[in-house]
Amino acid sequence: MDRISALRNVEDALRAFERGEADLATTEREVVNVLRTYATDFEDEELAAYRASGEDRVDGLVVVAASPDEAEARIRDLLDDESVVVAGVDRLG
Repeated sequence: MDRISALRNVEDALRAFERGEADLATTEREVVNVLRTYATDFEDEELAAYRASGEDRVDGLVVVAASPDEAEARIRDLLDDESVVVAGVDRLG
């Protein structure tokens, strides 16, 4: 899924919410599903999406980076904690 398609799908979900055709929980699920699909289909010549494993705060986080090492660094920056334990990162897609 490209960025434009992802944005359109999020807009559709928001429109349904605004019209009262969907509740907040349904809208949240739809937006999360769009984002997950976008992340797993992420295509860039220099970047890729990586999912982290490790302690609770880390496990399942997904970041975009140029390499596994950069992904780990981004996770630490995101959590604002250099001591956080990242057991590993796996490239998605």
